Amino acid sequence: MTEKNLQILFANRPKGWVDQSAFEQVETPLPDLADGQVLVRNIYLSVDPYMRGRMNDAKSYAAGFELGQPLQGGVVGQIAKSRNPDLQEGQYVSGMLGWERYSLSDGKGLQPVDPALGPLSYYLGVLGMPGLTAYVGLLDIGKAKEGDTVFVSAASGAVGSVVGQIAKIKGCRAVGSAGTDDKVAYITDELGFDAAFNYKTADSLGSGLRETCPDGIDVYFENVGGPMLDAVLPRLRYQGRIALCGMISQYNLERPEPVYNLISLLVSRASIQGFIVSDHWDRLPAFVADMSGWLREGKVKYREDVMDGLENAPAAFIRMLKGENFGKQLVKLGEE
Repeated sequence: MTEKNLQILFANRPKGWVDQSAFEQVETPLPDLADGQVLVRNIYLSVDPYMRGRMNDAKSYAAGFELGQPLQGGVVGQIAKSRNPDLQEGQYVSGMLGWERYSLSDGKGLQPVDPALGPLSYYLGVLGMPGLTAYVGLLDIGKAKEGDTVFVSAASGAVGSVVGQIAKIKGCRAVGSAGTDDKVAYITDELGFDAAFNYKTADSLGSGLRETCPDGIDVYFENVGGPMLDAVLPRLRYQGRIALCGMISQYNLERPEPVYNLISLLVSRASIQGFIVSDHWDRLPAFVADMSGWLREGKVKYREDVMDGLENAPAAFIRMLKGENFGKQLVKLGEE
């Protein structure tokens, strides 16, 4: 192969909101393979909120990005060249790889994917980490059961949209919030949520929650944090549960916003539990079996927001952090 490898490097640690200065585009020669290695031609790249935390020079649940090295994210690709007996050329795989057209891997962490179960891009969304996050967070952490009222913030996003649909499948009342009227209409009219509100135009977060969850909230799937979390806390019912998945409203702030209503957890005897999906890979087989069936039966719908070209990955990442995407934000790097 004489083709060059385009890469997006992590150039500067941002303070506050991320901008283009955090990234650098370079071309490098394609690497040579050693025994046991494969070269993956990357087709789809996922950009996700948790990546913002990896840009900070601070301890977190995932290792930080290294300056001068390609950023990393979920990728679906095809084995272009292999010196690994367990991975064959032409095979499709998913894994954590670089922001680059081609990635060198020793095969560890690569998972074969089956194109028969859905589009390749779905393995970065509804059949991948976001879908598993929704599944584990709602069922294992939130312990949602029939008759519960489930409220999910960022409900039109990659995770939230799946949370609400699983909640409906399990016999719950599903309520969501989103940042535009189009997104609110999407989650109610197309995804089947029972109610939703635009958190940007509601009189207040409290009024939006009172109108859509008049009898309180049994399970809150938390994606946003800050004022939204503060508004939900007094609405929790007896022994309510909060599955803390993310706090995207706080990731670009130099000083996080305070939460004042924590005493509500005591009053309602409620619980809040943070979780990281990588601690729950044992649930993957059950999740794939359930989700592939729900997709086949039309019980789960999924929307993607795809930008073309690796050079546009930084812009896709920034717009996702600002909530400008509609559906799972992906970058398409090459042909399937």
